[in-house]
Order: sequence, then structure tokens, then C-alpha cells
Amino acid sequence: MTHRQQGTRQVPYGADPSQYAELTLPDGTPRGVVLVIHGGFWRAQYGIEYARPLVPSLVEAGWAAWAIEYRRVGNGGGAPQTFDDVAHAIDTLAHQGLDLSTVIALGHSAGGHLATWAAGRKAPAVPITAVVSQAGVLDLVSAAEEHLGTDAVQAFLGHEPGPADATWDPFQQIPLEVPVHCVHATGDTIVPISQSESYVQAAKKAGADAALTKVDGDHFVVIDPEAPAWRTQLRILESLA
Repeated sequence: MTHRQQGTRQVPYGADPSQYAELTLPDGTPRGVVLVIHGGFWRAQYGIEYARPLVPSLVEAGWAAWAIEYRRVGNGGGAPQTFDDVAHAIDTLAHQGLDLSTVIALGHSAGGHLATWAAGRKAPAVPITAVVSQAGVLDLVSAAEEHLGTDAVQAFLGHEPGPADATWDPFQQIPLEVPVHCVHATGDTIVPISQSESYVQAAKKAGADAALTKVDGDHFVVIDPEAPAWRTQLRILESLA
């Protein structure tokens, strides 16, 4: 069954121009909410335009889409501001009149990092029930050691990451209490698939519900709504509902 899109409504959650979310609903009752978090190595030049292309397909599949924008490095973001924004954006869902029994965080690259981090928040107003990490930066320490994104992790945190950054690092928060399904392309040269492989291996060893689906392509194939990798992710989302 396919659903038509009702239209998109912008919802501010703060006074800064980057503090807003976009809610798009299907006709009828949504099967759940997919929280869409864009990537871009947490830098200001990459914004919500990287999340929007997935929204029509999500809505057609019956999901309510909650795509969020947030402050990034270069426009007031970094740690902890970016984390504060993501948390506030998620909790603002509580005021949208939606059934929140299924809220899946779907994040690409740095957005995969933020989605997985958000699933481990303590006592949130809106709990995340599952995560789909699309080529996520899930181990900040190894990402910094490999200088991913031209030292994007160091710029985001303001220093080299270590044990003191466990609050921000999904790898150091293992195990989570919700399923984390990683989707990563084998040809990704921007965020290597080892980020997802090592996370899933460690999470499984710790008794967590984690899985990795490998797809063909590059770093951006997982956010291409026309690619077979996206149809794979729609099936994963359905399985997590």
C-alpha cells in the first residue's frame, strides 16, 4: 500500500535559524515515525538538504518523517551544542500529536553518529525504539586516528577524543538497549565500513541487538532514494516497526 504526502510543516524548537525540524505526514495513520538526521561531518556547510530526498519515499511507505536541522561546527554547533539541539529536536516530537510507540532514528554519516548517540539518552521525553545507521561514524576515537573528514572529529569535539568523551561516543556507550542496524557500502572511502563492522562486532559481543547490512556503492548510495540500497533500508525499517 502506498500513501500520498500531506505536505511538510516546519517546526522550530529554538530561536537559532538552524533549530527546526520538518514534519511530513502520510495520509491515514502513520505506521510510526522515522527521525531523519543528515550528515556532513557535523559541519555548517552541510544541512538538511541531505535528509529531504528520503522523505517522500518514507511517507509513501506510510511513515511520518521528522527531519531535523541542528547547529553544526561553524554556526554555533559542536559539543555540546549539537547534542543539545538533537535532543531538543527529538523531544519536540512529543508535542506533535503523533503515536510515538515506534520512533526509529535514521542517520547518515555524522547523522548516524547522532542517531545512535540519541538512542542512549537517559530518561528522554521521546525514547528511540531502534536505529538505522547509514555509514555512521560510530567510533570517534578510531575516526580521529584515521583523520576522517580532515580531522572532523577533532573539530567537532574541540580536542582529540578519548575516554572522557564517552558521553558523546556511541562505541563507548555499547551496549544500547534498542536494536542498531548498520547499513554501509563496501566502496565507501569517506567513512570506511570498518566503523560499522567494529561497532556491530563489539555490540554483539556485549549482548546487544546489532546487525550490519553491506551494500554496493559509495558513501552516498545509502541516501539515494533511487538506489537498491534504499529499498533494502525500507525493508529494514519495516522489520524494526
